[in-house]
Amino acid sequence: MKLVWSPEKASKAYIDTVKSCEIFQESSVAELISAMAAGWDAKMIVETWSKGGVMATSIGLSVAAYHTNGRHICIVPDEASKSDYLHFIQQNSGVILPEVIVGEPEKAMNGLKGIDFLVVDCRLNDFGRILTVAKLGHRGAVLICKNASSRFVDNEFRWRSYLDGKSRIVRSVFLPVGKGLDIAHVGATMSGGGTGGDSGGGKVERRWIRHFDRETGEEFVIRK
Repeated sequence: MKLVWSPEKASKAYIDTVKSCEIFQESSVAELISAMAAGWDAKMIVETWSKGGVMATSIGLSVAAYHTNGRHICIVPDEASKSDYLHFIQQNSGVILPEVIVGEPEKAMNGLKGIDFLVVDCRLNDFGRILTVAKLGHRGAVLICKNASSRFVDNEFRWRSYLDGKSRIVRSVFLPVGKGLDIAHVGATMSGGGTGGDSGGGKVERRWIRHFDRETGEEFVIRK
């Protein structure tokens, strides 16, 4: 199986997020991310947040989890961040409260298997570690880095440098929305743990060709 797009769920999550985020002046990022999470029918939604962060995206993800009947989990670095997070989201969201995990990325991500939608903040120093230790679902996954503009200099940001070749990137794109969104779609894996390669006994060498479009910000990865 793989992630399948649902326009109906995406539309509902988008509209509900617009209503829930009326108090925020800039909610375009939250609406887009919420629609994507719901549209891909994400069952395991994970995000990172720290004290002082913007809440709109978290509210949007809660809305998405409601429409997909999925889990929404937020990883925070300390108890103070957890307290603030729960306080703000209770005030601004009418949906079910997310699960909150406190701790370092490696410890916090332990036990979270089957992630199919992950949102991290590029401004946090540990965002790369979270991407590295994330256990993605066999249906594939959508990975999003918020506030990516500062990292998107001279095309230095590369998903493969964080995923370390363990996942097959189907497509990645940079969107100039808010302070920049870097998005990658990871392909589904086969039940045996492979990524859709040959099933024969011998190993077949595969080659990846990467093309970057400077005008649109899209990165295409082609497997030959």
